[in-house]
Amino acid sequence: MKHITTIDDLRDVHKRNTPKAFFDYVDRGSYAEETLAANRNDMKAIKFRQRILVDISSRDLSTTIIGEKSTLPIVLAPVGSTGMQFGDGEILACRAAQAEGIPYTLSTMSICSIEDVAENVEKPFWFQLYVMKDRGFAKALIERAIAAKCSALVLTVDLQVIGQRHADIKNGLSVPPKLLSLKNVADIATKPRWVSGILRGKRRNFGNIAGHLPGSGSLGSVSAWVASQFDPSLSWKDLEWIRGVWPGKLIIKGILDIADAKEAVACGAQAMVVSNHGGRQLDGAPSSIAVLPEIADAVGDQIEIMFDGGIRSGQDVMRALALGAKSCMIGRAYIHGLGAFGEPGVRKAIDIIRQELSVTMGLCGVAKIADIDKRVIATPGQSAA
Repeated sequence: MKHITTIDDLRDVHKRNTPKAFFDYVDRGSYAEETLAANRNDMKAIKFRQRILVDISSRDLSTTIIGEKSTLPIVLAPVGSTGMQFGDGEILACRAAQAEGIPYTLSTMSICSIEDVAENVEKPFWFQLYVMKDRGFAKALIERAIAAKCSALVLTVDLQVIGQRHADIKNGLSVPPKLLSLKNVADIATKPRWVSGILRGKRRNFGNIAGHLPGSGSLGSVSAWVASQFDPSLSWKDLEWIRGVWPGKLIIKGILDIADAKEAVACGAQAMVVSNHGGRQLDGAPSSIAVLPEIADAVGDQIEIMFDGGIRSGQDVMRALALGAKSCMIGRAYIHGLGAFGEPGVRKAIDIIRQELSVTMGLCGVAKIADIDKRVIATPGQSAA
């Protein structure tokens, strides 16, 4: 992997290795993809203040995230169908994260189940929950996460209705799936290493749902059930029920508004994630980085703030930390590594971000994560004293 120097390099290999339907599932956004583009464009518009002749010989990138020690201020975000990017993808990504000393979050919509991952890794991981209409199933998921000793529950709250992703429909990732079109079969036939890896994997269906539904062996039947289960009636009142079942640390993911941020504080969550679901839900919503400062100013002294949306480099992590986040979730960045090279690719993605963050801190005159704040950001047309 000597030729790999950026997340974009990993993306290029991922795109070559993986069938278009599954690559696009991760890479694309909803509707016109305005918010997907804004996540990146607004991030890149933020410039740094270069500082010189500061002793940055002993830079420390370690931190704590909801009380857990982490070698970096990043978390691997929950990504659905990770095991269709690379066989046993969730297990491999979790192993990579733990080897690098950072948290990993397993999605409700994972291919490998909670138990599959727990049996194949050494330490606790986080679990991300979608609260379905079938509350019995949601309760069972939480109980399975407790049994697996998951150390945090990440409640995703911005998927009560699903934003249409045009690429998925065109690629056959519809309900029911239409992956056996001539175009898809021809594409898959050109990816023998991907096919071999998927066939060696434990599962090719949603592992957390398999067994819950009678006759859930088919991807089509499971997909149809899932699509019918996202609950538009979900409200803040349901947080009380979740708190009654889950005894541990709670993180609410999908906050873009100050009023909602204050509700998250009131419900007793340990952390919130400022996120627009990676530009995959409400198209036309602001970028996550655009709303981060006002949310951090409003509630940052009352709750731990995490960030998600557009992180592709260590510089992006620095930008989010400077504007009020304590840590960042990365999704596409590590999935590109997974799709490119499996577990070593995930570790490569993490290392790329680590090295970039370390250099950026040094050139901004910062030696510790805790010292990153708005002072590292350049104000256009003005030099701060």
